[in-house]
Amino acid sequence: MGIFQPLELSTNLSPFNRCDRIQAVMKVRSIRGFKDILPDSIKRWHYIEDSAGNIFELYGFSEIRIPVVEFTDIFARSIGTSTDIVEKEMYSFTDRDGSSITLRPEGTAGVVRAYIENSLYAKSTISKLYYMGMMFRHERPQKGRYRGFYQIGAELFGTKDPYADSEIILMLWRFLEKIEVTSLIRLELSSLGDENCRPSYKQKLVKYLRPLKNELCENCQRRLEVNPLRILDCKEKKCKEISKDAPSMLDNLCDNCNKHLDHVKDSLENFSIKYILNPRIVRGLDYYTRTVFEIKTDELGAQNAVAAGGRYDGLVEELGGPPTPAVGFSIGMERLVLLHEKIVPVGFQKGVDAFIAFIGKDTKKTAFQFAYDFRKQGISVEMEYENKSLKTQLKKADKLGAKYAIIVGEEELARGKVKVRNMGSSSEEEINIDKVKQLSIKLSN
Repeated sequence: MGIFQPLELSTNLSPFNRCDRIQAVMKVRSIRGFKDILPDSIKRWHYIEDSAGNIFELYGFSEIRIPVVEFTDIFARSIGTSTDIVEKEMYSFTDRDGSSITLRPEGTAGVVRAYIENSLYAKSTISKLYYMGMMFRHERPQKGRYRGFYQIGAELFGTKDPYADSEIILMLWRFLEKIEVTSLIRLELSSLGDENCRPSYKQKLVKYLRPLKNELCENCQRRLEVNPLRILDCKEKKCKEISKDAPSMLDNLCDNCNKHLDHVKDSLENFSIKYILNPRIVRGLDYYTRTVFEIKTDELGAQNAVAAGGRYDGLVEELGGPPTPAVGFSIGMERLVLLHEKIVPVGFQKGVDAFIAFIGKDTKKTAFQFAYDFRKQGISVEMEYENKSLKTQLKKADKLGAKYAIIVGEEELARGKVKVRNMGSSSEEEINIDKVKQLSIKLSN
C-alpha cells in the first residue's frame, strides 16, 4: 500500500464543497524549518540585500550566482567530514546516475568550486566575489534558525596580506553601519593558527582534555578524537566548565601567525573598529586558518551569531585548484532581519503613488488608460477592478497608502476634467484631463 492515496470525491459535489473536502483530508502546510517571506516583510529584505550589494561593489566585489546543489564531495572535502554539518545536517541524496548530491549548507565551498572550474585565477590575480541565496541544514528549528535559510557572503581570493582580512571585516562593518544595527552587535576576533602551529596546539588541547573525557558530553567525547577544537565551542554547560581553563590557541601561535593577527588588530584600531579577542572562536568548518571572527548580539537569545568568517588559505588547493590564499564571511539574513526590526520597526511598506477611482458608466476605460500611462512613467498606481462606491474605493486607497487619489467621474469627465485628492490632507482639486499626465512629478514626490 503506497503512502499517497487518491481522494475519492463525488462528482455531484460543487467545486466549493469538493475544495472543502480536500482541505479537510489534506492539510496544506510548509515543511518544518522552512519559512515563507511574505510581502509585508520583503521590502525590508530588499533594503538589506540592496545595501549589501551597494557597499560590496564600492569595495570592488562582483556578484556571483552559484547552483543550489553540488556534488556531496565538494562539501565533505571543504567543510570537513568530522563537522556537525557534514555528519548530521546536510540534505544529501542519490541522483539518478548514482552520484551523491547535496543542497548547499553554506556558500563558500560552491564559490571556491566555481572559482576553480571557471579558472577565475587565470583572469586576475585578485578575485572579489559576493553572493546571496538560500542554504539548507537539517537543524532543530528555532527563532532565527531554519532548515532553509538565507545568507549573504563575500570571498576575496589571491592574497595572504593581512590587509585583505582587515578589508573584509571593515566592509562587513560598513554594511552593518549602513543598515544601522551596529549598536546591537559586537565584533569578536581570534586566530586558529596555521599548519605550523595548530598541530602542536591540538596536541596540548587533547593532553589537557583526555583525563576529563568521561565528563564531556557524548559529542565532545567523539570530537576529542577527531576534531578537538570543536570542544571549545560546545554549548553544553558541563563542557564549557571543563574547557574554560584549557590552553588557548592565542597563546600558542607561531611568530608569523602572531604578526598576522597583530596587523589585523592594528588596522581595525586605526579605523576605530572595536573588537573583543575571543580565543574560543573555532568555527564549525574545518577550512579556516589564521584570522577568524564573528559578529554577535545579545538580542536574539541562543542564536547570537549574526555573521562570521575568516581566512582559508588551503581550501582552493584542497578542492583541486592552484595554491590560493583566501578570506571571506557569511551573514545570516533571518537573524539580521530580526535585528533590523528592533532598530527600524516600521517604514518598509512603501505605499502606491496614486489610486485611480472611477464612478459611473463609461469611466472605467479612461481610468484604466490613466493607470497604464502612469506606470509607463514609473508611477506606481492601483485601481479597483469592479464597480464599487467612491467611499469603498477611497478606503482601499487609504489602506494601500496612496499619496493621491485620481477620481474619474461621469460628470467631471463630460466637462473634460478629473478630481485629484491629496489623501494626507483630504483636499481636492479639479484639473483638465489633458494635464493628468503632468501629475507624474507631483505623484512621485
